[in-house]
Amino acid sequence: MKFLIVAAKTGGHVYPASSIAKGLIKKNHTVVFLGTGSQIEENAYRGISSRSFELSIEGFRGSNLVKKFVVIFQVFINIFKVLRIIDNEKIDGMIGFGGFITVPAGLACWIKRKPIFLHEQNAVLGTANKLLSKIAKINFLGFPIEGVNKSILSGNPIRDSFSVTKTDNSDNDFIKIYITGGSQGAQYINKQLPQIFKDLPYKIKIKHQCGQNNIETVKKIYLSNGIDAQVSEFYDNPVDQILWSDFVISRGGALTLSEITSVNRGVLVIPLPNSIDNHQVANAKIIENMNMGQIHEQNKSIESLKKKIFNIIKNRTFANWKEIKNKTNLNSTTSIISHIEGYFKINETI
Repeated sequence: MKFLIVAAKTGGHVYPASSIAKGLIKKNHTVVFLGTGSQIEENAYRGISSRSFELSIEGFRGSNLVKKFVVIFQVFINIFKVLRIIDNEKIDGMIGFGGFITVPAGLACWIKRKPIFLHEQNAVLGTANKLLSKIAKINFLGFPIEGVNKSILSGNPIRDSFSVTKTDNSDNDFIKIYITGGSQGAQYINKQLPQIFKDLPYKIKIKHQCGQNNIETVKKIYLSNGIDAQVSEFYDNPVDQILWSDFVISRGGALTLSEITSVNRGVLVIPLPNSIDNHQVANAKIIENMNMGQIHEQNKSIESLKKKIFNIIKNRTFANWKEIKNKTNLNSTTSIISHIEGYFKINETI
């Protein structure tokens, strides 16, 4: 079978799409990617044997009225583009990973009577997935969400490297903390975290992923506070940094939290305060309820953040987090592909 894989722009969408695509190819299916041609898509899909197509479309939520009309116009234009792709590529079904690019793709597949499968990474159903969920054959959920029809709790497909749980035992005399604001970095994390560790009475080593064009500024803040930290714009293999660490400090992106907790690490989550539908807080609360993390909301004081970090170290809370493993995501790719194949087998016999 041949599947249209629809994902764009963010790692939370394209890396699960990449995992599913690789799994489908291993089972002798063919994939065609549909995205926007961003750099993160190129990185995620590198080495995968497939064709790729690009659409030009903006996000709908958070746009002004004029831009919303432009987006609606783009949707109609792109429906016709996707209809041609479906015909020319002889697509059997679509797998969408959220983001507004899935709307014209989903509507085109619905017009062509091609089955639609969706995956939602977050603990809140995104706008595009909410629109398409009623016509999808299966809605796969990364986290539990109530009230979604035809849904399966599949977990989030994680990269193969995150199935390894080999711990880095070097520097055992230190508390090791990996700090990440995601692939783009995070201004709050970059500016505030380097100041937190100055007076903590512990031997600490830090690796900090700061995002593009932030490295000199972040290094300077650490040095001015007398902290020796390794700062990098981007880590090609973040699993190595997570396994090196005792715990992680991170934003609340669904894939990031899923990957961290899948390798027996806990996380202090600082959710992005303006995330759509406050989904990063919802994601973080699920991790907290699993006893694999704590939440610090950005509008709280820096002193309260420092106190949380101090208590995590003092009480060795991170050691308890290491005893727990979030197994939901480890078999996510296999589960999703199995259910999709099962759908086609059932419908072939009808």
